[in-house]
Amino acid sequence: MIPLKAILLASCMFSACIPLHAREKLAASRVGSRIDVTIGGKFLTSYRFAPDEKYPFLFPVNGPSGASVTSMRNGEYPHHSSLFFGCDRVNGGNYWQEALERGRIVSKGPVLESASGNEIVIRDVCDWTRPDAPQPLRDFRRIVISAPSPELRQIDFDITLEALEDVVIEKTNHSLFSARMDPDLTPVFGGTMVNADGARGEKDTFGKPSPWLACFASRGGGTPEGLAILQHPQNPGFPAPWFTRDYGFLSPTPMFWPADGGNTRIAKGGKLRLCYRVLVFSGTPETAGIGAIFSAFSNTQPAPLR
Repeated sequence: MIPLKAILLASCMFSACIPLHAREKLAASRVGSRIDVTIGGKFLTSYRFAPDEKYPFLFPVNGPSGASVTSMRNGEYPHHSSLFFGCDRVNGGNYWQEALERGRIVSKGPVLESASGNEIVIRDVCDWTRPDAPQPLRDFRRIVISAPSPELRQIDFDITLEALEDVVIEKTNHSLFSARMDPDLTPVFGGTMVNADGARGEKDTFGKPSPWLACFASRGGGTPEGLAILQHPQNPGFPAPWFTRDYGFLSPTPMFWPADGGNTRIAKGGKLRLCYRVLVFSGTPETAGIGAIFSAFSNTQPAPLR
């Protein structure tokens, strides 16, 4: 069980330790049921929240090369939607896999808090619902997208889950923040998956706690490119063990390895706050400085909630 006393009391939307004047300019606009984000006039990503989707997600997530480092709608795992947040086995519902009647995470309509400049800021409130059942959760999310350098894109997630009734989350590997990589960047196709301790591949990273994990490869013999997920140290259960697959799935998954081996419980009115930093980088984790970026991320004091 994740103790509620460990829940973050402050925000972790931090700026990278790079001068603002060195950052590339971004712009965002709402187009129907998505928010499109560009960098230097070139497409970067979309926050997608269509009413017929299982949950909101980001796709594509383009790297410095202009190609997406993530994928979605895989034939074997169609519920893997690029960069997403969800959970199975929540009060009998499934807010992760396909079949909308089993449970959905529904956006109430995102707000573009900042639509241009050095950062794009998206706020959203999402209801976790399923037919003929009480609503167990509502989440409040703040997404900050920036480009600290031409070789780096950064997406910060600050997500607070609020229990609208007593919530029981049974042990599940289908839980919380996740990425599904583009096949070309995965170990199955010659890519590299590595954690902060240097462990590589599914065999040596699965179930291992680590502050961050990255997946990268060279496409067509060019400069390597990849994605890393960083967990903030004030997240409950930090560092959460990782659920990894060599086909390109990575997720810090505390609900699969609860400290007491049982279920995770959040009492009605309780809140669970989680913060992550996603880095989309050119090069390798070493040349991109993932370790140094994590140190800056972890050592910055969070600002108060608003």
